Order: sequence, then C-alpha cells, then structure tokens
Amino acid sequence: MKCTECGAAMKLRKENYRYDESGLKHVTLVGVAVTRCTRCDNYEIAIPHIEELHRLIAKILIDKSTRFTGEEVRFLRKSLGWSGSDFAKHMGVAEETVSRWENAAAPIGPQADRLLRFLVAQGKLTSSYPTERLKAINLSKATATKVKLAAKKEHWTHAA
Repeated sequence: MKCTECGAAMKLRKENYRYDESGLKHVTLVGVAVTRCTRCDNYEIAIPHIEELHRLIAKILIDKSTRFTGEEVRFLRKSLGWSGSDFAKHMGVAEETVSRWENAAAPIGPQADRLLRFLVAQGKLTSSYPTERLKAINLSKATATKVKLAAKKEHWTHAA
C-alpha cells in the first residue's frame, strides 16, 4: 500500500489509538489496525464494528457514577440520532440549555442527567440498565470518563 500524500510505503501495525473523532477526549481504542506512512505523518485507521463501538461507549457512559460532562452529553445526543432541537424537545428544555450543557457553559442538572441516562438505556444503545444506578450517581460534580476499548474478532470490549 502506498501513501496517498507522498507515495511512500505504508506500514500496518496494531496500536492504541486515541479516538478523538468520537468527540470524547478520553476514549482509547486498544490494538486497532493503523497504517502509517514511512516518510510523512499520514495514517489510516481501521475501526471495525463502529455502531457496536458507539453502543459500548454509551453503555459505559451511562454506567458512570458522576454527572455527564458536556462532551458526554453531545456524544449521547448524537448516539440517539437527535439534533440539538430534537434533543431539547425530548428533554423538555430550551435549545440554548442544550448548547450550554454541551459546551460546558453550564452543568447538566440532576433530573436532566437521569432522564438522559434513561433515554439512552431504553433506546437501542444498551440492553439493560438497572434503575438502582440512578440513585448512586454523584451529581455534585462532572468528571470525564476515561475509556479504553479493544476490538476482538467480531465485537468490542471494555479494556479495563
């Protein structure tokens, strides 16, 4: 395989890859196929089963014990397939409120956090979500969730 930028040879290897394209700064894909140019900085990454990967990320996020960060709210909204306007309607808030949550200008409130977890859990993103988890969420602060995921033959797993 040749580099599309400079024409040099590309080399394939398994790497850990920070999955910034997800919109979440703390997601690392473990052992994915990355093809890098031997001459320039060009690279290509193969991310298999991307829908399953996003479902797993959503499941990990709703399982966390602290309030969602703005990045996480945006990721979950997009995972549900909603525009900012649709999301605001489902959450019962103004579009400006959604924008403030997603841009970390204001934290998501406790009731909205719980509703978002329920919406994700009841959607097609996860298979189960015990309601007892809602009681255990620390709503006093929002912390980013660090996630490491590994691709196995036909699926993704949480690489703790």
